[in-house]
Amino acid sequence: METKNTKAFGTDAPEADLKQMTIQRRLVLPTDVEIEILYCGVCHSDLHTARNDWGWTIYPVVPGHEIVGRVINIGSEVTKFKVGDLAGVGCLVDSCQTCSSCKEGVEQYCLNGWVGTYGGHDKHLNSPTHGGYSESIVVTEGFVLKVPANLDLAAVAPLLCAGITTWSPLRHWNVGKNSKVAVVGLGGLGHMAIKLAKGLGASVTLFSRTPEKSEEAKSLGADEVIISTDDAQMASVQGKFDVIIDTVPYVHDVNPYVSTLNINGTLVMVGYLGGLEPILNTVPMILGRKKVAGSLIGGIKETQEMLDFCGEHNIVSEIEMIKMQDINAAYERLLKADVKYRFVIDMASLK
Repeated sequence: METKNTKAFGTDAPEADLKQMTIQRRLVLPTDVEIEILYCGVCHSDLHTARNDWGWTIYPVVPGHEIVGRVINIGSEVTKFKVGDLAGVGCLVDSCQTCSSCKEGVEQYCLNGWVGTYGGHDKHLNSPTHGGYSESIVVTEGFVLKVPANLDLAAVAPLLCAGITTWSPLRHWNVGKNSKVAVVGLGGLGHMAIKLAKGLGASVTLFSRTPEKSEEAKSLGADEVIISTDDAQMASVQGKFDVIIDTVPYVHDVNPYVSTLNINGTLVMVGYLGGLEPILNTVPMILGRKKVAGSLIGGIKETQEMLDFCGEHNIVSEIEMIKMQDINAAYERLLKADVKYRFVIDMASLK
């Protein structure tokens, strides 16, 4: 397999800073699209992977799965893209394409294991995949997305993870004009959940522990803010919500939120992986046919649908632009939730 040197930023060890390095990208195969990366969003998953918080990182690793760029080369069999087109790559770059999940367009649930944009297995190079903290990427056409040209391209980047992570459950649970939706947590995921739910026509409420976030949430589209530590406010919304999108990325008590669900309502966990503490109380679930569910990013078809919707409704992420060389400082700020609401790397800084 022919390859070429590609400039990137990554790390060799969990305790090491990210630094400039050279990785190998394959030369385009007949169905490949090569993209010059213009912007790459910074996801909390990037930090977790770089520091091996989940225990599965293979080093060296180059994070980044919120990628927006311009097509600079295509394979001979590519039909959906031409050189010069805007393009995006999210969390997936491959899957088996044969299992029932892939055939249904939900490749994120591939029964044979989907391939992540970084940390996955590149079947062509027989090595780990590397992500968007790099000057270019080569991806099979079927996993490349069309980017609306009318949007701020830098602010589009986080849609490829934060956007689709919240869009997918909103669509799966049929959120629309008569829906009552609540969002737990106002961060990278939470602010997108508010924008997208509002765009779909729902009535949107933010649950927050911080009263100071009320005006911010309303400026993003929230109709109401409920302070989750205020018993009276929580009592006022018992049995109200059809769908709750829980974006909190650490262990927390979900029981108070379950009781605010309507009959048949669903609380969807999108931010936290792990056991629930304290234990989940099933009483309100059984008495009200309420559900606690999980959701993972979205398939390619669904992600394209989300991008098209955002193009039509002028929805993008709220971002802070950084240079590639500032990524280690950005990670430290990310740990403190010191960003509104998503870092995006200007990849021109890597040139």
